[in-house]
Amino acid sequence: QVHLVESGGGLVQAGGSLRLSCVVSGISLSPKSMNWYRQAPLKERELVASITDEDEVKYADYVKGRFTISRDNAERTVYLQMNSQNPEDTAVYYCKVVTFTGWSYWGQGTQVTISL
Repeated sequence: QVHLVESGGGLVQAGGSLRLSCVVSGISLSPKSMNWYRQAPLKERELVASITDEDEVKYADYVKGRFTISRDNAERTVYLQMNSQNPEDTAVYYCKVVTFTGWSYWGQGTQVTISL
């Protein structure tokens, strides 16, 4: 059974940094893509960043230059380094992986809160 466990969320002041991690277990091959989404209260879940098995990355415009996604295939882990955070980054952050067979799996989410 596939499990995704996120960690690293918390409360930081504006301008601060957090590093999120998502460890994937239960899959034999490294995922085709690993992604971070976020969902703020009363808003739709949105894609923040993604990285493919060939290390191609994409970012939402509002995090470019501030967030960095990376992955460790051997450890089945994806990271999201978040710098220069602002209160608009407050949300629950979710990890999602997509396998080469087309299956998608989600983590349970980790809360990130940015205070003024």
